[in-house]
Amino acid sequence: MKVLLVGGGGREHALAWKIAQSPRVKTLFAAPGNVGMRDVAELVDLSAEDINGVLQFAKRESIDLVVVGPEDPLCMGMVDILSAEGIRAFGPCKAAARLEGDKSFAKEMMQHQSIPTAEARVFTQFRDAKTYVASRDCGMVVKAAGLAKGKGAIVCADPAEAILSLELIMVDREFGNAGDRVVIEEKLNGPEVSVLAFVDGQTIYVMEIAQDHKPIGEGDTGPNTGGMGDYGAAPVADGRLRDTVTVDILVRIVHALAREHVDYRGVVYAGLMVTRGGPRVIEFNCRFGDPEAQAIVPRLRSDIVPLLAACADGRLAQAPDLDWDPRPAVCVVLASRGYPASSSKGDVIHGLDAVRELPDVHVFHAGTAREGDHVVTAGGRVLGVTALGDTVEQARERAYAAVERISFDGMQYRRDIASRALGR
Repeated sequence: MKVLLVGGGGREHALAWKIAQSPRVKTLFAAPGNVGMRDVAELVDLSAEDINGVLQFAKRESIDLVVVGPEDPLCMGMVDILSAEGIRAFGPCKAAARLEGDKSFAKEMMQHQSIPTAEARVFTQFRDAKTYVASRDCGMVVKAAGLAKGKGAIVCADPAEAILSLELIMVDREFGNAGDRVVIEEKLNGPEVSVLAFVDGQTIYVMEIAQDHKPIGEGDTGPNTGGMGDYGAAPVADGRLRDTVTVDILVRIVHALAREHVDYRGVVYAGLMVTRGGPRVIEFNCRFGDPEAQAIVPRLRSDIVPLLAACADGRLAQAPDLDWDPRPAVCVVLASRGYPASSSKGDVIHGLDAVRELPDVHVFHAGTAREGDHVVTAGGRVLGVTALGDTVEQARERAYAAVERISFDGMQYRRDIASRALGR
């Protein structure tokens, strides 16, 4: 097979690393890919949002499967256009990707289907939103309804903070058109978990559950990011939680879309808060999480390519059961100076070769570039350092031991990833 992977972040590097291991794959291309993917894929000079460019390349190279990683091309309809031209593509169609691309649409779907979620109101005018917030006396979450690279949700301790967040989103236009509408939700309390599942329109296969760390600072302080690290085999994610999420959330949303003649194929991601009253949906995403993929994919022992093809073809029910490594994984994200408000670029990254010799450690590139003989930062989240171990504690120790070998000017990371799994 010839496979084309669309995207160039840490999620896509993890997928490329796994796809390249398949004996079914003759050639793997990545568009645009990144520096780290050069070892496993041929890089193609195409933007992930260049739908026509991807289409023409897939035709020219007789690509057998296109795997679309990021949310932007999915929400733009890349899979629809590829499928219309007879090219097999993994990922949801544009109508299904609205679950991530339009948070107000997702909230309406959840309310109509009695899917457990936070109470919320949607606003298009700053004045109306401000009046509503001023009438409240509790903490809340203010979200840009559109795509905001994982940064559009602001957790506010009180109404004053919420009004400032509304100004940032709706007046200052911090997230551009994503802030044309805002969703104001009640603030939920409890641990967060990420539940990802393969879907082919009818059949749902839930993957191993991960626990993400969104805020930039230790102890979950500071502004939200795209994710500063995560770990698999979260203690809160027991069998009962998995069953509840599958039946009350995933099945309901996929079948609700099917009743609207929307055939969801690809990955559906439910970001959840595990409250005293049970799991509540914070958001849906239409693709692998980032950095969740860096902790989930390395634990998959099975060949991922037949599974991706089965989802695209609508025959997931016939796919063999997956074999998962029972060992936990911990991923620590290394970000550039100033992230998430701004990003330093061009800083030389040291120690990558020193990490290669460590057992059960993988370094996935996200915001990197090459300048001469050096790998340098390209802004934002730079690397995801993932380690597996017999216990969460061992995986965590291995991940941080690897992090200590890596350095670049302004490097920042959280030192408490997975600490709550150890009761710290």
